[in-house]
Amino acid sequence: MTDFTMLFPRHVLYGMNSFQKAGETALNYGKKALIISDPIMKDLGYLEKCQSMLEEAGLTYVEYIDVVSEPTDVYVSDALALVKEHESSVILALGGGSCLDTAKAVAVMATNSGDISDYMNNQKTATEKPLPLIAIPTTAGTGSEATDVTVITNTKNDVKMMIKQPAFMPETAIVDPILSMSSPKGTTAATGVDALTHAIEAYISKKAHPFSDQLALSAAKLIMENLQAAYDDGTNETAREQMALGAMQAGMAFSNASVCLVHGMSRPVGAVFHVPHGISNAMLLPVVLEYSQEACQDRLADLASFVFPHQTFATKEEAADYFVEKVLGLCQRLDIPNMREWGVDEEKFHDNLSKMAEDALDSGSPANNPKVPKKEEIIELYRKAYIYTYPQLTN
Repeated sequence: MTDFTMLFPRHVLYGMNSFQKAGETALNYGKKALIISDPIMKDLGYLEKCQSMLEEAGLTYVEYIDVVSEPTDVYVSDALALVKEHESSVILALGGGSCLDTAKAVAVMATNSGDISDYMNNQKTATEKPLPLIAIPTTAGTGSEATDVTVITNTKNDVKMMIKQPAFMPETAIVDPILSMSSPKGTTAATGVDALTHAIEAYISKKAHPFSDQLALSAAKLIMENLQAAYDDGTNETAREQMALGAMQAGMAFSNASVCLVHGMSRPVGAVFHVPHGISNAMLLPVVLEYSQEACQDRLADLASFVFPHQTFATKEEAADYFVEKVLGLCQRLDIPNMREWGVDEEKFHDNLSKMAEDALDSGSPANNPKVPKKEEIIELYRKAYIYTYPQLTN
């Protein structure tokens, strides 16, 4: 019999206005907090609300709000210095995936030795319990609030370090859909397709299992049914609530079943060209789905039947085709660009193809894909994604 392990945050607070419990939740872990956030959260007033709740609960705090890009080892070092100076007993991460991933690394490094780069590919394992981390996402995308994964860019070699260990799981996730209502259309689209990618890859992954499958299926359905509505009208509370739930479920699914080729190829694009993780995933998803489809017809057919229960299919191949077309159609309506349209420099892109393909393979994620590519195939997929044009869709 095969055994499966499922890891989740110890506590999950989910629902409208759950953010209001941030102060009382933090008090469970001590009276000195570090808030890791970004300038956007300050401008929107969310940072001030968080500070007020901590003050009302009797906590003192310092904040690190310099997360202005994908998370880097520099952010980790700078925020870690604040933890030690303030002798923080709890960390609150308020923002998108970059803030949450930075906070995860800081929480672990606050109690464990070495440099964050030492933990890539499990060269070093965190043996000491991390500082308690309260993860408060403001986008419905990464699912980082419910995963034991952090992705930190090593600024010395332009490599995105994907680090997966139980210590990186937040202690508490507070998922308040209201916080995502401030997301602009482009962010809603990119993070939403990122979440959809998590759900799909968790389901087709070689490491998928019955428990993760249920989360992945539910997440895919919620996202496919609500992303367009959230994109069209950011104030749609129902769509935002369903997207927040779907993104969290997708995070739980891939944290326990692993991601595949899209993520493996996405990280080098982000590291070399500083493309946000959500949009790089979104630009790669159509190409990789088309490449992988033949090797996972049954799983894609399952997704089609679950997400579109009223649709009938003569064969599994027809069902898989339908699902892929629906995903491509959604990406097209969300105005997901190709890499050239995004502004990735063509000459630099071609000069870095070999490095990006090697880094993708080194990450380990492509090995989970139903169809495992060789380096040359990854290079060709990158070339195709750079100039990708959506096909004429029938559905």
